[in-house]
Amino acid sequence: MQLEVRPDPAEVGRARRWALSRLLGSGIGADEPLAETLVLLVSELVTNAVVHTGCPAVLRLSLSGGAAEPATLRLEVADSSDRAPVPRCVDGESTGGRGLALVDGLADRWGWNKEGAGKRIWCELDHCTQPAKSAAAYGGGASAYEGLAFEAV
Repeated sequence: MQLEVRPDPAEVGRARRWALSRLLGSGIGADEPLAETLVLLVSELVTNAVVHTGCPAVLRLSLSGGAAEPATLRLEVADSSDRAPVPRCVDGESTGGRGLALVDGLADRWGWNKEGAGKRIWCELDHCTQPAKSAAAYGGGASAYEGLAFEAV
């Protein structure tokens, strides 16, 4: 499943709604931690793509796995910029710049690959019966990423 995203910050909300509707269509409830975390990850990765490249992006979502193993939700955002994600230091007063630090904290795995003239940033969430990390768990307290953030351009 994929969604083409125009280079407009207003597209981030549309991308979140699209991803959540696909997740709900797979039988995973909106109140599950996986859904909450997915929405935050889509926000961060799509925002990075549309704000920093000024070019269209493609959001892809896939759910794999079977009865013998937990399902894995994979989120990918491809854009036309070949610049790698780079660490960025921000102070406590900054209102942005923490996107990939959140991705690192919330996703079970993430990375990026060059793809043609651009790149693809991906992350994966494992869906299992045990409680997983959720976006709410990162709402307060000190973090290993305090003062350090990442920017994908």
